[in-house]
Amino acid sequence: MLDDLALFVAIVEAGSLNAAAAKEEVPAATVTRRLQKLERTLGYRLLNRSARRMQPTAEGWQYYEQCRPLVHALRQATQRLDASLGALSGTIRVLAPVNFASGLLTPAWISFMQQYPDINLELELSNQVQDLVGSGADLAIRSGAPPDSGLMQRGLGKSELVLVAAPSYLAGAGAPGDAAALNEHALLVAEPLREWRLRDPANGAEVLIQPRARMRVNEMRLAVELAEAGLGIVLCPLLQCRELIVQGRLVRLLPEWMPPPRHVYAVWPQQRYLPARVRALLEHLAAFAAGNPLLNS
Repeated sequence: MLDDLALFVAIVEAGSLNAAAAKEEVPAATVTRRLQKLERTLGYRLLNRSARRMQPTAEGWQYYEQCRPLVHALRQATQRLDASLGALSGTIRVLAPVNFASGLLTPAWISFMQQYPDINLELELSNQVQDLVGSGADLAIRSGAPPDSGLMQRGLGKSELVLVAAPSYLAGAGAPGDAAALNEHALLVAEPLREWRLRDPANGAEVLIQPRARMRVNEMRLAVELAEAGLGIVLCPLLQCRELIVQGRLVRLLPEWMPPPRHVYAVWPQQRYLPARVRALLEHLAAFAAGNPLLNS
């Protein structure tokens, strides 16, 4: 009915059905049909129409005077909203895992802010999977299982998991020969990897380990530093420890037992239209990820 009301205001202001049809870019017959529908809904005639002239009835003038400010205000609000959605300015709220956002993606945030000086970023970092819709955030970065069907998604790559320990730890405790032997070692557990899902190379079956942690922490970088200090074995993303492995400060363990890489996604609410600023960030992150070997191994 709101569209028909706006059309009625356009008819009065244009002075005729044909002029309104031309202005609104709809067939004249459609204008007539929608006007008749509105009159039936209201229960009274809005326009006196003849071959030569069109004149609002008394009720039509009253209805026009009441509706015109509302229609114009709605049009102005729509125009402002369209301008806002299309503008490369404003604020973007992003939810992301702590170490992924503050480590690997740091150059992406920097280059995005440099490229779009009128956009403000609010990064909320947490290793817990937060309610994207309830939080009111525009975008979230997630890894692991595919997001639920209520979210739109775009793949950003994949992240390989590795078991690592320091040479000093292995010199004293030895290296585990299989997944079961991990229970005999000091294990360092970091969120969100509370459970260790490995894969038996003999038959491809998944092996679920509930690690008895010597130390449990909700920050992956600290867990890797503890492993580097020789305190135990940690399961972590390769992107968190690749340089330490290259430098020989950490050693990979049970590489044949490693599960498939965890996929990394950008997700956003399905029902929400993406403003231009959010689309710009999404494209920027996708381009950055496509050029990063740690996400394309």
